[in-house]
Amino acid sequence: MNYLVIGGSSGIGLALVKKLAEAGHQVWSASRQKGEIPASVNYIELDVTADENQLKSQIPDVLDGLAYCPGTINLKPFTRLTEADFLADFNVNVLGAVKTIQTCLLALKKSETASILMFSTVAVQTGMNFHSSIAASKGAIEGLTKSLAAEFASSKIRVNTLAPSLTDTPLAHNLISTPEKKEASDKRHPLGRIGNPNELADAAFFLLSENSSWITGQILGIDGGMSSVRNL
Repeated sequence: MNYLVIGGSSGIGLALVKKLAEAGHQVWSASRQKGEIPASVNYIELDVTADENQLKSQIPDVLDGLAYCPGTINLKPFTRLTEADFLADFNVNVLGAVKTIQTCLLALKKSETASILMFSTVAVQTGMNFHSSIAASKGAIEGLTKSLAAEFASSKIRVNTLAPSLTDTPLAHNLISTPEKKEASDKRHPLGRIGNPNELADAAFFLLSENSSWITGQILGIDGGMSSVRNL
């Protein structure tokens, strides 16, 4: 199987790249920096906010799965957010995904079991202070997921999204940079801890694989119970 992971150089994306490669698949990882991807993985230098032509010429003719992993964490009070803040989050989280899917669509249509996976956040369905910009853009991802799942169903392309809570990745470093911050974040989750990249990568691997062949249009919360459980 041929898989493309956008943002595969760190965090959840890197964990997913490693799992796909370990399973014997052909993997392409696209990001601004190569990071520590395995030697067997094909690297594509890519800025998702720039021209996608650099991606089009380097992907295989047939793609069985596409994972779009880039994200942003721009937590500010609403009164301090500027139009530029909203646009920056939207460009990375939404327009980057749109351009990538449009670029890869022909290759995905050539597969018999194609799957597209994107990432949202628990903050879309669970209101949280200071998340208005990121929740707005990731909310668009959830709407895009359902729309594309309907539109691509006739082409047998599945489209799903994972909505994690705080996960121990470089993107979240500032939120868990001290033992006190880490402990406070852990305690906010009903299961008593934040997530780790491998847990999200396991779910992503499943949704990209043929084992999830009857799942499409779903927003799956992987969030330690944050979105649905309340400790009394």
